Order: sequence, then structure tokens, then C-alpha cells
Amino acid sequence: MVSRIVHEQVQDKLSFDFDDMGEQIVKNIARPVGVHRVQLAEHFVQKKAAAHIDRLDRTVSDRPSLAVLPFANMSGDPEQEYFADGISEDIITGLSKLRWFFVIARNSSFAYKGKTVDVKRAARELGVRYVLEGSVRKSGNRVRITAQLIDAATGNHIWADRYDGDLTDVFALQDEITTKVVSAIEPKLLEAEGTRSQKRSPEDLGAWDMVIQANSLFWRLTKADGDAAIATLQQAVQRYPDYGPAHSMLAFMLLVSGRLAYTLDELEKHVREAKALATRATSLDDSDPWAHLALGFVAYTMRSTDEAIDEFQRALDLNPNFAAAHGYLGLAAALAGRSEEAIMHADQAIRMSPHDPQNAVFNVAIAAAHYLAGHYTEAIAFGRKAIQQRPGLSGAHRIYVASLAQAGQTDEARRALQQLKELQPNISIAWIEQYVPYTAGPMVKFLDGMRKAGLE
Repeated sequence: MVSRIVHEQVQDKLSFDFDDMGEQIVKNIARPVGVHRVQLAEHFVQKKAAAHIDRLDRTVSDRPSLAVLPFANMSGDPEQEYFADGISEDIITGLSKLRWFFVIARNSSFAYKGKTVDVKRAARELGVRYVLEGSVRKSGNRVRITAQLIDAATGNHIWADRYDGDLTDVFALQDEITTKVVSAIEPKLLEAEGTRSQKRSPEDLGAWDMVIQANSLFWRLTKADGDAAIATLQQAVQRYPDYGPAHSMLAFMLLVSGRLAYTLDELEKHVREAKALATRATSLDDSDPWAHLALGFVAYTMRSTDEAIDEFQRALDLNPNFAAAHGYLGLAAALAGRSEEAIMHADQAIRMSPHDPQNAVFNVAIAAAHYLAGHYTEAIAFGRKAIQQRPGLSGAHRIYVASLAQAGQTDEARRALQQLKELQPNISIAWIEQYVPYTAGPMVKFLDGMRKAGLE
């Protein structure tokens, strides 16, 4: 037996396993001591057996697990108990819509309500990898909610934040906090899982690990990493032909890689391949929001705007906290001239996930929406912002050029066009007509701006 202090110092440095024996009365010590039992005699047998079982049991459905512990009411006001419980329950419901993760049901996690909880012990008892805990503190008509996401295996804090609000509309506040927390947690969990997968050998990776490793690579947004991510998912699809997320994520990455100008010459081939993959993904699991996101992207690329918007909306119906679905819905609406709708969805995507590498694309959507509405000053500002976020994004340069020209800033438009030509030497009016999916009316207006800038 060792004390809890010793256990905390050595647990990550030794390969022994430990059993948490809780608080124990120890001779000559006034207060109970946290005690852990060291597994010595059983260690080598258990390790060998565990490794064998792990290889057998790592199935394609292996998803990271998460428990949301009931938020503590720190207000000293029993009437606020319902609010703390409501926040916890709404977050559980929101997280359960993220298909990446297995979320423990409310009845199990609420067994810890009102108790002093050791996070590692609770995680072990619930069989989860991650734990979200938080608190609610009321002062007058104001309330502060804090939340923190913990990796139970290491005790490390992955994410923490706090939110302040007004209790005049309790339900609106609960909805707002839930959206912010769920939107923040998803990328942090994916990032943590990506780090875990990189520590494992390729032959030891299951379907989930391959998908999450590809996701981690792809969003570095370099051609080499994008190609590596796509190759990993192509291998996953071959190895696990019935695992839907590998199909839907590969479809999405093929489409985005083309739009990011990595493989413009192969865009049509990518669209055909992505459509087949996304269709297969929906046949495996029609409730996968990423599959519908990919189908929406295919329709958007083919100028089937109404179909694209329907698919993006379907993705949002399946996961209301899906920032990317809001963003691409905004992009499709923008290029169809539905400016007000476009700005609303693209702005929502950016607010939900402010550090998302796709936000440059969503700022292009906002710029295009303002351009088509005749708000050229705003279009210039958002086009410039998109370029600053991602200098190699040709779409950002195109809307920036057209906006400058329509605003009468001819010299600046020509300089911006020269920069666009250096980035994309094959740019022309004909290329835009073939590859940029504006619908008919918006296309005429966009080309007018490009011609004013001097593009032929």
C-alpha cells in the first residue's frame, strides 16, 4: 500500500497498476489517509492479458467516452439547484449529438450529485476517458458558470472556461451556455484524441484512431499533411469498409482539399469520389452529420444550391452545435445571393468555434454575402480578414479583388488581382465560370467586379 501523495508522484512514471482503496484510518495519524494498493504479483500477467484483450476488443466502434458530472450549486441557494442541474442535463444532451463520442447517460453521472468527487475514481467507475465538471454561482440576478474538461488518465486539464449571464431569461441563458460549452469541447477532445493516436504505431490503430489521426493532420492545412490525412482515411475505408465516419470524413476532406487549391485539376474526380463515399456513409448511418455535410458540399460544388442547403440543414438538425455545418450553409446561401441568411449562419459558425481553421472560408462567405448585397466596404473588410487568416486561400483573394473594383478602388483592385495571379496563375473569367459555384444571377454580378479589376 502507498499513500495518495506517493501515488500522485509515481503513477505516470511507473508501469505498475494501482487500486484506489479510498480513505483509510492509519495508526498514529489523526486524519484518514488516501490509500492505493500497488499491483505487484499480478502485474505482469495482467499486462500480458490486457494487451491481448485490447487487440481483440479494439473494434471499429471504439469511441472516446465522456461523463458530465452534475454541476455544483455554489450559490448557497437551494432554489438554484434546478438551474445547475438543467445546465448539466442540457450539456449531456448536446454532447450526445456529437457522433464522435460516447456520452454517459444522465442517470449514471448524476449518481455523484451532492458528493465530493475524485475525478479519476469517478472516471474509472463510469468507464470513461474524459470528465467534464463545473459549478454555478449566483449573485443577485447574475450567474457565473465555470466548466473544465479533464483527461481522467492523467488528471490534466484539457480545457476550462467561465461564462457570465443574466438570469432574467433562464432558459435562454441555459441554451446559450450549452451551445458555447459543447462547441468548445468538441475540438478540444478531437485535439486530445489526435495527440493520443500519434503515440501509437500504425499497425496498432483501430478505425477511430485512424480517423482522428487524419483529422489532426488535415487541419494543419499544408499540402503534405492533407495528402497524408487522405491516405490514412483511404486505408481506413479499405480496412473497415463498414465504418461510416471514415467514409464521411474522407469525402469531406477530398472536397475541402480541392477547394483549398491543393488539387484543382482533380476537383471533378474528387467530387465524384466524395459523392460515392458520402452516399455510402449515409447508407451505413443516416444520422451521421458529417455524411450530410459532405453530401451538401457535393451539391454546393455542382451548383445544386437548394439540395446543398437541405443537406447542410439536415446536418444541423442532427447536431445543432455543428459549427462547420453553419459555416458551409452560410457559404452556399452566400453564393446563391441569400445574403442575410448567409451572414447569420457564417457568423454563428465563427462565434461557435472562433479558432477553427475553416473560419477563413466562412469569412469569404460573409464577404460574398455583403458583395452581392451591394455593401462593398464590408465585403472588402471581410475579404481582407480572410486573406490575413489564410493567405493562400484563392477564394479570399477573388472576393477581395471584385469588392475593391466595385467600390471604385481601381488601383488597389489591380494590385490585388496581380497578387491573385501570382497565387493562381490559371485564373480567368472562364475558370471562374467553370469552378466557382455561384448561381446564375450572383455569377453575373461577381464577374462584373472581376472584369472591372482587369481580369479577362
